[in-house]
Amino acid sequence: MWGLGAAFYLIGFYQRVAPAVITRELMSEFALGAAALGNLAAFYYYSYVAMQIPAGVLADRWGSRRVLAAGAAIAAAGTLLFALAPGYAAAALGRLLIGGAVGVAFVAMLKLAGHWFAPTRFAMLSGLALACGILGAVSAGVPLRLLVDAFGWRNVLGVSAAVTGLLAMVIWLAVRDDPAERGFASYAPAPPARHAPILDSIRQAFAARNVWLVFLISGAVSGPALTFGGLWGVPFLSTHYGLTTSQASMITSLLLVCWAVAGPIVGALSDRLRRRKPLYALGAVLAAAGWCFVLLVPGLPLPLLVALLGFIGCASSAVLVGFAIVKESAPAALAGTAGGVANMGNMLGGMIMQPAVGWVLDRRWAGTFANGVRVYDFDAYRAGFTLMLAWLAAALVLLVFVRETHCRQTQ
Repeated sequence: MWGLGAAFYLIGFYQRVAPAVITRELMSEFALGAAALGNLAAFYYYSYVAMQIPAGVLADRWGSRRVLAAGAAIAAAGTLLFALAPGYAAAALGRLLIGGAVGVAFVAMLKLAGHWFAPTRFAMLSGLALACGILGAVSAGVPLRLLVDAFGWRNVLGVSAAVTGLLAMVIWLAVRDDPAERGFASYAPAPPARHAPILDSIRQAFAARNVWLVFLISGAVSGPALTFGGLWGVPFLSTHYGLTTSQASMITSLLLVCWAVAGPIVGALSDRLRRRKPLYALGAVLAAAGWCFVLLVPGLPLPLLVALLGFIGCASSAVLVGFAIVKESAPAALAGTAGGVANMGNMLGGMIMQPAVGWVLDRRWAGTFANGVRVYDFDAYRAGFTLMLAWLAAALVLLVFVRETHCRQTQ
């Protein structure tokens, strides 16, 4: 049950990172600058973020099975549109459909975890979910680059659309919302006799201080990884460290792999220690320190750069502990809504920072081209990446006010 939701989340992460590997093709075919490319990639985030709270509400009311199956079907249609897009507008619409559709995956997975697994496994399952997503991101690194080189980006994305459509059918046939539907005992509390109005549910979720604090903090912690690994890391490394696109993709994939590997470990450690806040804060501080070196210091030795990105990936995985904090701080009946709020904040980082960095790059562009594509100097990248560091610094202050839940459902 949970694994099929994880497969859809894997596809969602693959779609999220794919533009980073085909930046050259997109910029050339649609005649895009950095700001326009950042916006095209961010159309995914616009609808993804907008869907998080509705996805949580729908999961609470309709169940994960319907939400996941419908999301996968729409994602398949959006991927096909993007693959066949004759121009920028159609490509942007395809990205918009993909983002909104895959935006239901993580929230529905958390909802399934609450029904099919013991509460003491929730943070670990959040980490495993992230690991599945990062596996999708890695598949959009070197493997996607090799496939694009061999078959063309449109053909590869067309096949991706077919695979996503097949998954939609399998989810509809196999997934069940609760163990009781298969004759097993459920871990979820009894559902309410009647659901509160939608706006009341959202208000109740945000009434918990931890919920809106994590909403603001998580985007700052995950945003640099999603922005660097999801769009601007490959051109940055290719330009300033003399790497090929495949080599740069491999290094950005390492960041995501370390994020994936560390996620379940951090989650399991949090469950075992019955503490949330210390691990969350430690990860944020270490990630901030690592990003300062990578983004602000030019000409790092390549082995040190690779080691720092792996270290940052491990530290950034602490962001998943925020989902456990939110679940335990909001009313139990609103687990889906609270998860949607947390993931909405989580994705704000990529949504805001990808186009913002692109905007700064275009402002600092010195007029250099290479093979018809704009090339940006290190100072331009440093100015753009400073935006991410400023948000992360503000998040470290907000972390002080997060309350420890001790792995207990407080409402």
